[in-house]
Amino acid sequence: MTGDVGLFGPDSVTWKLHREPILMLGGLRSLYLQALHPRAVAGVAQNSGYRADPWGRLLRTSDYVGTVVYGTTDEVRQAASRLRRLHARMSATDPRTGERFRIDEPDLLRWVHVAEVESFLTTAVRAGVDLTPEEIDGYYTEQLRSAELVGLDPATVPATAAEVAAYFTAMRPELGLTRDGAEAAVFLTVPPIPGHWGGLPFRLSLTLGPARWAYFGIAGTALGLLPAWARKMYGGLGWPTTDMAAALSVRGLRALIAGVLATLPEQYRMAPLRRAAMERAGLA
Repeated sequence: MTGDVGLFGPDSVTWKLHREPILMLGGLRSLYLQALHPRAVAGVAQNSGYRADPWGRLLRTSDYVGTVVYGTTDEVRQAASRLRRLHARMSATDPRTGERFRIDEPDLLRWVHVAEVESFLTTAVRAGVDLTPEEIDGYYTEQLRSAELVGLDPATVPATAAEVAAYFTAMRPELGLTRDGAEAAVFLTVPPIPGHWGGLPFRLSLTLGPARWAYFGIAGTALGLLPAWARKMYGGLGWPTTDMAAALSVRGLRALIAGVLATLPEQYRMAPLRRAAMERAGLA
């Protein structure tokens, strides 16, 4: 007997897409994209402890996405309720106008949602995940359920690839690189190494050694996967060669991750949330 598989289930495009570990890179890409919205990034800068606890915030965000995708109906509702209560208490000041605004304004929630789901999808497709045009539209349509969880009216959220493209075109005059956005981008590209992560030699190896350079490559790939217009806002180039290099890099990263996972014991090859969902669906 099949248990509670939550919002989506094994036949959904969402489950097909989110089984791909490369979506972690899509999450990083989405943060670079989100930071180009002056109000959205101001809201993060003025309310979030990401500078003090960047890795903790990243893990909490990852847990929330994983719960929405793979959690039971009750787990999803509880997680969404906590997030809405948190957002309802927050406000920020627009750096351009001085206007005070709520973090849970629909326009801001919509921007964060679209930037996130489009980044997941684009990263996966550029990495070589095989999706038909119907599946791509299907993913956007399925993710209306995620949008509704944070308080958005699904009717106001882009639900196909064409609608997402039109949304970005309409949004571009409102976007730009502010001081908050630039600081967030630098932070994402050169994140601090927590002092409690091992002794001094270990921290130095992460700060100056191969691990740091490897992360630079990952961050550079995430930036390269941005649309040409977004890269230009960051002062980069919109050349097609950048798109080609990013596509080669992300495909290589996907293959590398697959190779590493293949060497691990079975119990470590799948995230616990996904494993639990697969077991409830009778597939593991």
